[in-house]
Amino acid sequence: MLPTREETARIVICEDDQPTLELLSDHLSADRFGVLAAPTAADALRLCHYDDPDLLLLDLGLPDAAGMDLLREIRNPDRSANPADPGIGVIIVSGRGTEQDRVRGLNEGADDYIQKPFSYGELLARINSVLRRRRRSHPLLRVAEIEINDVEHTVKVGGKHIRLSMKEYALLKILASEPTRVYSKEELLQEVWGYRSTGHTRTLEAHCSRLRRKLDPKRGRYVVNCWGVGYRLVGP
Repeated sequence: MLPTREETARIVICEDDQPTLELLSDHLSADRFGVLAAPTAADALRLCHYDDPDLLLLDLGLPDAAGMDLLREIRNPDRSANPADPGIGVIIVSGRGTEQDRVRGLNEGADDYIQKPFSYGELLARINSVLRRRRRSHPLLRVAEIEINDVEHTVKVGGKHIRLSMKEYALLKILASEPTRVYSKEELLQEVWGYRSTGHTRTLEAHCSRLRRKLDPKRGRYVVNCWGVGYRLVGP
């Protein structure tokens, strides 16, 4: 039986040029993102309202509405008028490259602006950068079935509340901020306990073991020990 693929994030691609839409969809899917294709502004708005994406790639020249108007709608903080998460990451991907276009897009709430033609490698780096910033600043983190509410200081797995100690919660938050990254033991000991040496590795191993069992008592699939390096939150 093939392993289940864990999505790192869900991305709406709002792009009316079909070859570009297909190219981005193929590349992002290969890099383990969940892809939601939106050839029109109406499609993108619907997906942002109901499919809980993490990030929107937004073209400005759309057939049914101006991309900038869609951005304003997404950033509307009134949840009665805008059921989309106003904190969703937004990167404008456009052929318009004037300073006025860039400044206008950023002022309206875009996290980044990249001009066409672009290299996929650069776009991927910017996507990951925006996702990292959003995860660290957003009060609600979701990774697979794990949900961390930093306002209520609660953790759920599959909708069920999980009780964690303060150190386990701090450890989980760091791992969840970049769920596919391998954190070294030194980094985790410094961030969670303030240790500057690896002489306390049994402390880290014990907490990771307890966290693994609490998140998934049967399979222990979320906290992964990368031997000789450190830990990550989800598997490859």
